Amino acid sequence: MSLISNWIEALQTTNLRKGVEPDPVSRWLVITRASVIPMTFFSAAIGGLLALPSGNAQLGLWLLCTLGLLLAHAANNMVNDYFDLKSGVDTPDYARAQYSPHPILSGMISKRGLVRAILVVNAVDVAIGGALVWARGWTTLGFALAGFGISLFYVAPPLRLKHHGLGEPSVFVVWGPLMIAGTYFVTTGENPAWVWLASLPYGLLVMTVLFGKHIDKYKSDAAKGIHTLPVLLGPERARRVAQGLMLAFYAAVVLQVVTGVLGVWTLAVLASLPRGIQVLGLYSRAPPEKPPENYPVWPLWYVSAAFVLTRQAGALFALGLIANAIWPVYL
Repeated sequence: MSLISNWIEALQTTNLRKGVEPDPVSRWLVITRASVIPMTFFSAAIGGLLALPSGNAQLGLWLLCTLGLLLAHAANNMVNDYFDLKSGVDTPDYARAQYSPHPILSGMISKRGLVRAILVVNAVDVAIGGALVWARGWTTLGFALAGFGISLFYVAPPLRLKHHGLGEPSVFVVWGPLMIAGTYFVTTGENPAWVWLASLPYGLLVMTVLFGKHIDKYKSDAAKGIHTLPVLLGPERARRVAQGLMLAFYAAVVLQVVTGVLGVWTLAVLASLPRGIQVLGLYSRAPPEKPPENYPVWPLWYVSAAFVLTRQAGALFALGLIANAIWPVYL
C-alpha cells in the first residue's frame, strides 16, 4: 500500500489495515483522529461564507482562524484520549480501542509523548489566538475561552460534561454558535444576531454524529457509569431523538430561508435528502450482530451513517452559501 493510500485510509477511517506499518503522517492522522476534523472545517467555512456578502471579510484572518480551529480540534481529540485513559474509561476492551487504535494503548505514542503533543499544539493555538485577539479585540478571547473550556471539560475533571448528559449539547454549542459565529466575528469584526441563528442548523447536524457514536457505545458507557444522553434515554429512544435532530436540521434551513435569514441557495442541502432518508431508515433498525465485510470501524455503526450525512449536507450547505455570495436571492 502506498503512502498516499495510507493517508487516505487514515483520513477516512482513523484506521490502517492490519499488517500496515504507519508512516509518520498516517500515524499522526490516527493519533489526532483526523477523519472527524472536516466537521470543524465546515463550521469555519460556513462562518467565512456567511461573512463574504458583508464587504468586511478579511481572508487572512479567516485562514488564521480556520487553522486555529483545526488545531484545537486535533488537540481536543488527544486530550479526550489522555483523560479517558487516565480516568480508567479507555481500556483494551472498551469501544474506543476497538474501532480505532488508541494512541497510547496501541503503542503509537507514549503517555508523555501525547502530553507533549497536546502542549505543542495548544501552544501554537495560543499564539494564533493572541494574533486574532490583537486584530479583533477581546470578544475573540471570549469565543476562544468558551470553546476551550467546553472542549477541555468534555472529559476532564471536575466537570466531565460527557459523563452527565451534557456532551451532546456542548458539541452543538461549540460546532454551531461558537465556531460559526466566532469565525464570522473574526472575519468581519461584527457580531450580528442573525449569524447566531444561521449557525444553528449545522450545529444540530454535528450533534447527530455524537448522538450516533454514543448510541453505538451505549452498553460500554452504561457499564462504566458514563451517563451520555443515549444512556439516560435508552438506545431506542435515543435513536428517535437522533432522527429528530436530523429532521430538525432540514426544517431549520427551510425555516431560515423562508424568514430571510439564509439565502435561497442554501436549500441545496435538500439534495442530501436521499442520503438522509437512508440514514433515518438505518436508525429505525437495530444494528447488525456482525459487521459487514471490510467494515473498518466496528463496533461503531450509527455514527458512520450520521457522519457521512453530515459531510454531504455540510458540503451542500457551503456550496449554497457560495452561490448566495455570488448571486444573492432572499425571500
